[in-house]
Amino acid sequence: MSKPKVFEKPIGVKDYLPNAVAKLRHIERDVLACMKGWGYEQIITPTMEYYDTVGVASSTSDQKLFKLLNNRGTTLVLRSDMTAPIARVVSSLLKESQFPLRLSYHGNVFRSIEEESGREAEFFQTGVELVGDASAEADAEVVALAIASLKAAGVNRFKIAIGHVGFLNGLFEETLAGRGEAQEQLKSCLLNRDYVGYRESLRELELEEPVQRELEGILRLRGGQEICEQALELSADATAQKSIRHLCEIWDVLKAYGVCEHVLIDLTMIGDFSYYTGMTFEGYAADLGFPVASGGRYDNLLSQFGRPAPATGFALKTTRILELVGAEEDTAGKERVLIGYDGQGRAEALGSAQQLREQGTAVVTERMAAEDWNGLVEGSFTYKGVAYTKGMPFISGIEKATGGSGQ
Repeated sequence: MSKPKVFEKPIGVKDYLPNAVAKLRHIERDVLACMKGWGYEQIITPTMEYYDTVGVASSTSDQKLFKLLNNRGTTLVLRSDMTAPIARVVSSLLKESQFPLRLSYHGNVFRSIEEESGREAEFFQTGVELVGDASAEADAEVVALAIASLKAAGVNRFKIAIGHVGFLNGLFEETLAGRGEAQEQLKSCLLNRDYVGYRESLRELELEEPVQRELEGILRLRGGQEICEQALELSADATAQKSIRHLCEIWDVLKAYGVCEHVLIDLTMIGDFSYYTGMTFEGYAADLGFPVASGGRYDNLLSQFGRPAPATGFALKTTRILELVGAEEDTAGKERVLIGYDGQGRAEALGSAQQLREQGTAVVTERMAAEDWNGLVEGSFTYKGVAYTKGMPFISGIEKATGGSGQ
């Protein structure tokens, strides 16, 4: 294996230049402010966790975890999601806190990828966890908050698709009892949105024609509240029936929020983590093929940390949202004052710069010759790669120029 060049970086990670960072922080700030308005308090957890606790509980497949050893030989992992670390905190540092708990977060997560996949090994998430409430009201709250958060992030055209793990589990158990391998194969196809593969797998199972028709029929179960009614007639399994009724309750609450225009029911939704136990959802933005939000109910996860409790939540994929809304310059955030000075004007110039900074203005100071300043054209100009607008002439060793976003 050849030695990497000094400017190379590992596959799946990227550098964010100032314009992109400014936009990413803007998204993060606005989304967290939205979540705070709904009563969610921000929490920060470590980047590294123990493999035997958070690593195992995360439900990220073992081969996708970044593992490392500390100086005692204990296996650590870089966190692969934020939910499992928060479950650990809820069960330890917050064990005396009364439910429900509403927590928000922003952080980077890591998942090992195949080099040819083109996906990111490190990316940012902003999300919430609502712990200690098993109701449809709680599920609807996180869906409605996900919608509000996407709008706060600047995403205007999107749809939230919601489903329920219990419906598919109940339907498959009813129609494919004792055929666990076949059930997992079909679920894998649905998870990967491989509907052609799903139909092919059904044909290979050589099922009776009514069962074949029934299982193919779920691919058409996408739409509004009418889908719940159709699903109730599709399966008589108790788990499937209970799951659909729960979705109906969620829909009723979402109607009260006034957000159903952004929501559709998709009963092929299965969720990409094995710890999901109920409602799951994904948010898709127009003109972007990857989901920008995902979430669901995970009622069994906290029991792994010794404090059983129902929970639900979601995460926005902040770096994908950055791709969607672009990394345009934030002119308000980049506005600068340039103060040039000579030897005699140094003290006054630096004092003026400090006063402006205390007022919240970004100030760049530069010692220069008077002729260099006078050589700059009036109006907009670029000085050492940064755009400014000249504001006033050279006076007593202090020159000021305002404006400018970095180039």
